[in-house]
Amino acid sequence: MACSMKIPFVNAYAQLPDACFAKLPPTPVRAPRLIRFNYPLAQELGIDSSAASDQDIADIFAGNRVPDGADPLAMAYCGHQFGQLNPQLGDGRALLLGDVIDQQGRQRDIQLKGSGRTPFSRGGDGRSPLGPALREYILFEAMYALGVPTTRALAVVSSGEQVVREQPEPGAVFTRVAASH
Repeated sequence: MACSMKIPFVNAYAQLPDACFAKLPPTPVRAPRLIRFNYPLAQELGIDSSAASDQDIADIFAGNRVPDGADPLAMAYCGHQFGQLNPQLGDGRALLLGDVIDQQGRQRDIQLKGSGRTPFSRGGDGRSPLGPALREYILFEAMYALGVPTTRALAVVSSGEQVVREQPEPGAVFTRVAASH
């Protein structure tokens, strides 16, 4: 099915050496439903959503449909964990869809959080609960409105699935936007 949303990806991160990432598609969710979409931010990013229905947006930002030009990948990095250098850390439940150049000429990453397991997930399920996704959306946008430099919130999509943390909770995929690497 053709994508009704146009996103002007440039995918600079995908041009780095293969050791910097693992390419893989998002894991589809059972029943994506759009909870919140930040239309002003989408416009700032050059995303044309004018022909997209709520279901189109939900399918894209749940990871059920990869938009044209996207090159999904989990970023790899190293750091200290439990007091030891760990050279094999990375995005365990997030995928970079790609990066875009926004209307002010800034390079911005578009990343799906809760989009499924990656090679860096270790024992995790790669998913995100709805409650924390909504909190991140609200807090990021509140900080932005206060003039605090922050990651931005583009979308929250419920997955139609349960994720188990301390107890079963509704699942979601959260789309965040940050200054690119």
